[in-house]
Amino acid sequence: MTRTLTAAVHQEDDWFVARCLELDVASQGESLDEALANLREAVELYLEQVSQPQIEATPFVTAFQIASAA
Repeated sequence: MTRTLTAAVHQEDDWFVARCLELDVASQGESLDEALANLREAVELYLEQVSQPQIEATPFVTAFQIASAA
């Protein structure tokens, strides 16, 4: 069975940090592709270890604008 999960990625210094929004799993890498590949592996390992994982509903993710004071 194939399941689609959602990743949020941000950069911290020289690292990309990827977090699965449906599970409490995160990973990192030196590139965006590496961070996502590492997250995929971490999620697969997590799901192998946990007999009944708590998979949250995919959150609604959107962008919004604010007025900048600068």
